[in-house]
Amino acid sequence: MKKALTIAGSDSGGGAGIQADLKTFQELEVFGMSALTAVTAQNTVGVHAVYPMSAEAVAKQIQAIGEDIGTDALKTGMLFSAEIIETVSENIKKYQWKNVVVDPVMIAKGGASLLKQEAIFVMKKYLLPLAEVITPNIPEAEVLTGMKIRTIEDKREAALRLCDLGVRNVVIKGGHDENELESTDLLFDGSGFHTFTSKRILTKNTHGTGCTFSAAITAELAKGSSIYDAVLSAKDFIQAAIGDQIEIGHGHGPTNHWAYRKRKYIEELAK
Repeated sequence: MKKALTIAGSDSGGGAGIQADLKTFQELEVFGMSALTAVTAQNTVGVHAVYPMSAEAVAKQIQAIGEDIGTDALKTGMLFSAEIIETVSENIKKYQWKNVVVDPVMIAKGGASLLKQEAIFVMKKYLLPLAEVITPNIPEAEVLTGMKIRTIEDKREAALRLCDLGVRNVVIKGGHDENELESTDLLFDGSGFHTFTSKRILTKNTHGTGCTFSAAITAELAKGSSIYDAVLSAKDFIQAAIGDQIEIGHGHGPTNHWAYRKRKYIEELAK
């Protein structure tokens, strides 16, 4: 049994955060564990309150897993503060965990800030050098690199800048692309660039897509997939999750975490 750990915030609405991560781990057949960094009061309309955990509480959760169960891969999501980022980084090094996926969560779908400004420097200094892969969307990549991203050439330059911070692989997501018909994710694996293009699905129900995508990569890495195959599988997973829509709430609804498994089942029946 392969295992995956998510170190992230809780989403009371169930569409993002550790809830999305654990659902994704389950669907991809890895055993999911979690360490909460914050509790949020949120739904499809927005984030109404954030209650961060203490750095000690985060450390104790991680250590409980490290001293007993261990993990084959882990992802970080909402880390909120510089102190929590330092604590997470210290414990990743302590347990010598590999396959670290960093989803640099900064802003919620509704616009609420989920990362303190001073924490960005600490993330770049302590956490990114431990990352096997980082999965920023375009606004997050712009903050981390200090450049505007409009074209595929811009994405390539941003990926190189992120690798200069110590990250081994970079995936810059295309959800914020200006292309209205397609979305293109760019992977830089340290030696070359790869693109993953999919048809853009016009929907407001995209809450938790970043969490779900990075969780799918984490699950695949835990199972031993290469970074290319992990991103390819995650792209298929999130495309299915967005495409097979479920209507929940009055705002940005969640994605459908069981859509990928359902599609695979239907494909098997058709053979």
